[in-house]
Amino acid sequence: MSDFLDILTHGRRFKAAVKELSLDDLRDTAVKLEKIIADREDEEKLELEANAERNARIAEILAQIENSGLSIEDLGDVTSAPKAAKAKRAPRPAKYQITVDGELVQWTGQGRMPTVFKTQIESGKDIKEFLIPGME
Repeated sequence: MSDFLDILTHGRRFKAAVKELSLDDLRDTAVKLEKIIADREDEEKLELEANAERNARIAEILAQIENSGLSIEDLGDVTSAPKAAKAKRAPRPAKYQITVDGELVQWTGQGRMPTVFKTQIESGKDIKEFLIPGME
């Protein structure tokens, strides 16, 4: 598409590109281009009107701020107001435990199974053997 725009916006390249069009085809193309231009002008006019309303509302709000004795600087950066931090939930209690080489390894039963439990289960033990009493 950029090649098309390069040709369309460059005078000599555009003239060379339409050289083989008949006069009627050139007039049809001109009519279509005029319609596109008119549509674009209407869009810009609507956008300017919308911005005029927006700018008028902004001016009104600024006047209210000044009348209240405040300034924009008093407001600070309201867009980055600190948000309340999410409360962290308490860690889950361990459900299983095993002692390996004098070290106590505990696991909640969620997430990836620790290797020490996995090797014990693969050797034929049942996971229930490692349950912490009262955690059934």
